[in-house]
Amino acid sequence: LAQVLAQANLVVRYQGSFQVHSGKMQNDEGKYVDLYLPRKCSATNRLIPAKEHAAVQLNVGQVDENGVFTGDFYTFALAGFIRNRGESDACLNRLLYEKSLLTFSK
Repeated sequence: LAQVLAQANLVVRYQGSFQVHSGKMQNDEGKYVDLYLPRKCSATNRLIPAKEHAAVQLNVGQVDENGVFTGDFYTFALAGFIRNRGESDACLNRLLYEKSLLTFSK
């Protein structure tokens, strides 16, 4: 569990003990529970809380030269903070440009 959290660069506080078996976590009562890993905003690297309803997650699909979806996609998450400031379109353009999915040339 510590290795998974360290790889995701996340700090999680919990009370009690957990056991991990085959991808499932088991709490003190023996019930299997899911491991919650919060999302991070792609533009600001801020953590997106579970209760933030203004945040969006976009999957941008890759297409081949004929315009057919290849099955690959890039995932972008934008926090409500960015959307409330009205900067989500500029941030998404920057992220797409960094992935070479968007060009600004004519």
